[in-house]
Amino acid sequence: MSGLSEIARAAGVSISTVSRVLNRRAGVNEETRQRVLSVLAEMPYTPRGLGALQRTGVIGLLVPELSNPVFPAFAEALETRAARLGYSSLLCNTRSGAPMGEEEYVRMLLARGVEGMVFVSPEITNVEVPLGQAPRPSYYAKLLADGVHMVFLNGATPALDVPDVTVDEQLAGYMATRHLIELGHRRIGFVSGPARSLPSRLKRAGWAAALEEDHLPAGSEYVSHASFSAEGGGQAVARLLDTVSPTAVICSSDHMALGVMREAHQRGISVPEELSVVGFDDIPLAAYSSPALTTLAQPIEEMAAAAIDELVLRLDPDRRRQSTDNYTRVFRPRLVVRESSAPPKRDDRLT
Repeated sequence: MSGLSEIARAAGVSISTVSRVLNRRAGVNEETRQRVLSVLAEMPYTPRGLGALQRTGVIGLLVPELSNPVFPAFAEALETRAARLGYSSLLCNTRSGAPMGEEEYVRMLLARGVEGMVFVSPEITNVEVPLGQAPRPSYYAKLLADGVHMVFLNGATPALDVPDVTVDEQLAGYMATRHLIELGHRRIGFVSGPARSLPSRLKRAGWAAALEEDHLPAGSEYVSHASFSAEGGGQAVARLLDTVSPTAVICSSDHMALGVMREAHQRGISVPEELSVVGFDDIPLAAYSSPALTTLAQPIEEMAAAAIDELVLRLDPDRRRQSTDNYTRVFRPRLVVRESSAPPKRDDRLT
């Protein structure tokens, strides 16, 4: 309770009020809640200051959103694996615009004494820097300096010595594009997530590499950025259809791909006869969309198991020496061919 006491004293509130804020319970007015969160934001990350790094048997799971089905799938797989190894989990939704962001959730988790954390697509992967360069480590470096154990899932960055488990995003972009090229497509667009997103930039690198192998156009006019949502996918493909008129597109996520197919349907463009679509993630809806979506599948359960196993290894003082600081696991995506991709019409194939 010493951590809560320090927070309460600094904010001028009771320990029970701090507890209600940390647990997101009712009974705290907005002004008080913001004052407590402000104190958390200013406090150091030291284990003594926040009462963290105890053997509590609890780990934190931080995901960027829950509206995209791939993230609940990761959360469930992580929680299941952790429970199998004797750990309870606290799930935090760090979506942009939420009352609490990633860093605020980190402080909350530390205050509640979690032993370690798994960051799924952490914020550092959405910092806009040139591909091949490392973003500034920000507060993650402070966590490392204070001995907080953590693993990144789909968030590798050379700027931080953090264990990471990831799918090969660049290979995914390459495989999706090769699939369309082999079907005969020559004008292949890329429906991208936000320009700052590292996963999207890696997929774009794979898309461009595949096109350049066959001397096909891979200019920026064939790339359209939008949010990782069905609405974003529709907006992005609309710009491509109004300009370069691709016969096929690859998408940064299945969510975006579903929006692409809806936009095509509203324009009277048939999928895949007039526009082939390839997604990424293989969410459950992909097999049941109309047409069923061709996509690149992530091995979610295997990736989650690798992340939890490495974190638990680092939490065990008797086994910690078996782990390595530069631990990295890269998983290969799998092409799942369904109904949304097909050869282009003959006249498009010849242009």
